[in-house]
Amino acid sequence: MTQAAEAPGERRSAFAEPRFARYFPSSLFSTLGSWIVRFLVGYSAWALTGSAFWVGVVAGLMLAPTFLLSPLFGILAERINPRNGIMATLAVHALIALAAGTAEALGLLTLPALLVLATTLGAATAAHTPIRLALVPRLVGRNALPSAIGISAMTFNTARILGPAAGAWLIAHFSVAAAYTVAGLLFAGALPVLAALRDVAAPPPRAGGSFARQLREGVAYVRNSPGMRLIFAFTLLNGLLGRTVIELLPALNGQLLGGDSTTLATLTASAGAGSIAGGLIVSRQSGRETRLLGLVAGALASGGLALGLALLLDGLPAFCGLIALVSLITTMAGTGSQALAQLTVDEAFRGRVLSLWTVIAMGAPALGGLLMGMAADRLGFPLVLTAFGGTGAVVALLLFRRRDALLSG
Repeated sequence: MTQAAEAPGERRSAFAEPRFARYFPSSLFSTLGSWIVRFLVGYSAWALTGSAFWVGVVAGLMLAPTFLLSPLFGILAERINPRNGIMATLAVHALIALAAGTAEALGLLTLPALLVLATTLGAATAAHTPIRLALVPRLVGRNALPSAIGISAMTFNTARILGPAAGAWLIAHFSVAAAYTVAGLLFAGALPVLAALRDVAAPPPRAGGSFARQLREGVAYVRNSPGMRLIFAFTLLNGLLGRTVIELLPALNGQLLGGDSTTLATLTASAGAGSIAGGLIVSRQSGRETRLLGLVAGALASGGLALGLALLLDGLPAFCGLIALVSLITTMAGTGSQALAQLTVDEAFRGRVLSLWTVIAMGAPALGGLLMGMAADRLGFPLVLTAFGGTGAVVALLLFRRRDALLSG
C-alpha cells in the first residue's frame, strides 16, 4: 500500500494522510458538480418533453454505460496512473457540462442532443468510478482506508442533497445555461488540485493480454475466492434490501402515506441524513476485517428487522425515522463492503474486482425495485417490507456464519 507498516487495528483518519488531504477538495468539487449535472439533465428532459417517460429514458441512459463499460475501465485502471485517469474523466465531465450550457444558451439543446449528452455523461461516469476506486487506496494506508471510504460516502450523500438544491437555485436566479456552466467549472476546478498531487505511484508492471481475457481472469478471481464471494454476497443483499427501499421512496410515499411532493422531499431528506451518518460511522473504523465484517452483517440484520416496523408505524414522523435508519444501515453495509473488498483484493486485480463490485452494487437495487414493486402492487408495502426484511436478516446472519472464508485469507 502507500504507507509503512502500521499497528494492526489502529484507526487512522484519512485526513491525517497528506495525499488524501490534498485530494479531498477535488472530490468535493467533482461530486457536487456531478449531482448538479444529473439534476439538470433530468430537469431539461422534463422541460423539453413534459413526459415522465423521457425523464426515465434519460436517467436510464446515464446509468446503462456503468453495466456495460465499468469492467473495461476497471482493467484500464490497472494499466494507468489513476491520478491521470481521474484528471481525464473529470476533464470530459467538464466539457460535457460546458457544452450543455452552451447548447442551452444557443437554443440547441433539443431532445436528441440531450439523449446524446446523457449517454456520454453515463460513459464518463462509468470510466470515472473504477479509476477513482483504484486511486483511493494509493492515497492512504490500510488503517485509514475505511475512513477514506466513509468520508467519500459522506461527501457523496451530502452532494446528493446540496447538488439538486444548488441546481434549482441557479435556475431560479440565473438560467439553466448558467447552472450547467457552474457545474462545468466545478469539474474544471478539481483539475489543478489533482495536478498538484504528483506523488501517486503508477500500478506495478503486469502481463498484458486482451481486455476480454483480463476480464475473464477478474471474474475467475472473484469466483475462486471464497472471501470475495462473501463480500459480493453482502453487497448484493444490501442492494436488494435497504437500497431498494430508498429507490422506491416515491411509491412508499404514495401508497403508505398518501403523500405529495412535500412529504416525498421530507422522506428524501431523512434518507440523506441517514446516509451521511452511516458514512460517518464507517469513517471511524480501522482496517480490521473482523470489525468491518461484523459491522456489515450487523447492519444488514438490524436493517431487515427494522423494516418489520413498517406494519406498526403510522404518520410521517415515524416513517421519516424508519427511512433515516434504513438509509444509515444501508450506507454502513455498502461502504463497509467496499472497504472489505479494497482491503482484501490482490493489487493486480483491484481495478477489475472493484468494477465488478460496482456493477453489483448499482444493479442490485434495480432488480430489487422490480421484485419489491411487483410484490407491493399485489400485497401492499407493509407485508412486503416485513417479508423482505425478515428474509434479509436471516440471510445476513447465515452469511456471517461463513466469515472464516474471508478471515482465513
